[in-house]
Amino acid sequence: MEIKIPTTVGPVMSAITHRWSPRSFSDRSISAADMATIVEAGSWAFSASNEQPWRFIIGHRGTPLHEQLVGLLAPGNQIWAKNAAVLVLSLVKTLSANEKPNLWAQHDLGAANFAMHLQANALDIYGHVMAGFDKGRSITELELAVDLEPVVMMAFGYLAPAENLPEPFLARELTPRSRKTVAELILRSE
Repeated sequence: MEIKIPTTVGPVMSAITHRWSPRSFSDRSISAADMATIVEAGSWAFSASNEQPWRFIIGHRGTPLHEQLVGLLAPGNQIWAKNAAVLVLSLVKTLSANEKPNLWAQHDLGAANFAMHLQANALDIYGHVMAGFDKGRSITELELAVDLEPVVMMAFGYLAPAENLPEPFLARELTPRSRKTVAELILRSE
């Protein structure tokens, strides 16, 4: 969607500028092979001590796991995310190989998630990251190991027309993206 492609000051590569977070997903399924490619892209993200602390629970639309993941979402996210071809619960393994806390696990997971989104976009698949889900229920209902922490839920799918969404989501879908300026982000540079 052209309205979502920002004008940048510098020559930012299109793989980044064309990535955005839609809410309107079509009924087209994502193949297991494409989903495996997306996860593999995440596996190549940088990782402190090469721990690769990321783990994923993946539910394809039409399966009981997808329905279970939808049920863990905040009500506002359920309205649109139920239509995503795939829902992914993104988790971190909180303990390192030496059984000490992995203080960088969430940072590394974020890098893996971003790599997954870039790969998805290369396949014409879009993703949307959500913090709005019940972490406590996720741990209990999915019977997660004590060293696994749910961090975000991600919706993946092919685009559908924005007009398929009810308000307030339609307006959000049709609003241009914006970011802070580089000057606002850099606290100090010499």
